[in-house]
Amino acid sequence: MISFLSGTADLAHILGFAILGGVAAFLWAPLLSRFLYRFKVIKGPKTELNGVNGMGSHSYKATTPVMGGLLVVVTVAVITYFFDWSRSFTWVPVGVMLISAILGALDDLLSIFGSERRSRKLGHVWRLIKVHNEWKMRMWYLTTLPWTAFKRMSVWFGSRTERGILVHEKLILQFVAGSITAYWIYDRLGPAWHFIYFPFDMEWNAGWFIVPIVILTVMFTANAVNIADGMDGLAGGMLIITFSALTLLSWINGFGEIAIMDATAIGALTAYTYYNIKPARFMMGDVGSLGLGALLAVNAMAIGEIGSLPFLGFMFYIEALSVIIQVGSRYIFGRKVFAMAPLHHHFELKGWSEEKTVMRFWVLHFFFVVFGFWLALH
Repeated sequence: MISFLSGTADLAHILGFAILGGVAAFLWAPLLSRFLYRFKVIKGPKTELNGVNGMGSHSYKATTPVMGGLLVVVTVAVITYFFDWSRSFTWVPVGVMLISAILGALDDLLSIFGSERRSRKLGHVWRLIKVHNEWKMRMWYLTTLPWTAFKRMSVWFGSRTERGILVHEKLILQFVAGSITAYWIYDRLGPAWHFIYFPFDMEWNAGWFIVPIVILTVMFTANAVNIADGMDGLAGGMLIITFSALTLLSWINGFGEIAIMDATAIGALTAYTYYNIKPARFMMGDVGSLGLGALLAVNAMAIGEIGSLPFLGFMFYIEALSVIIQVGSRYIFGRKVFAMAPLHHHFELKGWSEEKTVMRFWVLHFFFVVFGFWLALH
């Protein structure tokens, strides 16, 4: 277990930042809300939910603004910069969070105000390779066919939308954010962070393999939180639970600056979730879910808890896996495993109310986070 006493913050001091983050977020939440409503930062109804029986409870969300996640991202970034800035431990997590949040903000804004964007289907490109009049263009389409295939395959895992940043573009920018994290952990933090620690004193020296592991972890976690942000209060409540565990683990392991940052996130998330409880005043949007998902992953890896991360982010990963399973089953076996993916919509179509689904997911997530916390202490 990595232990590095990077600050003298005691638990009372750390919890004070949870209060500070909450007070600050509550104070400017009405300003953010008025801004989002005034400029109509509203995506409208989700295409994949249109006409689906049992989804009538989502109709009011067509007029609910997105980008409410700015409340958390901005609060955490500002408080960290002025009160918890550390060249060793907080600048990279904040930077990666902001990169991911900017990516999410662009997607949110382009989804609302941008023009339609479409990518060519593989069949169309293949026909162009065979029939295009210019041989140079035929060679170009043939050479770029793998890239076209990647773009089309990435669409399988995205929402059905003709606006915003395309899925493959998101993945590339998330790869950049993950690469920054990997460089920081591998080169700047030192050899101790090349190890992956498991419960009961087991460890694995991953060496340079830690680089792809970190990149994939950041990308997968950011998208997992984004996928789970589909019901009022769902992502916010589960993030509060996860960041609470990360705060305590950071403090126990001696990472004072990381603990303060996570505590600030708890306070800001409390204010956000207050306004996001059904009927939501605003929704998190990609700006919040991608940014906070990346922050979650980076902070867990910075304190050496990558081995416990599957439990600390349990329901987020379950939600993401449900999408992967659904897509794989549809394209390989031609049938669906779930009534609808991600998993929260499956239970909603089975008759659970949105409130029941959210609260049961909170309870399950809390249980597995506690289990992950217990494992991390061993």
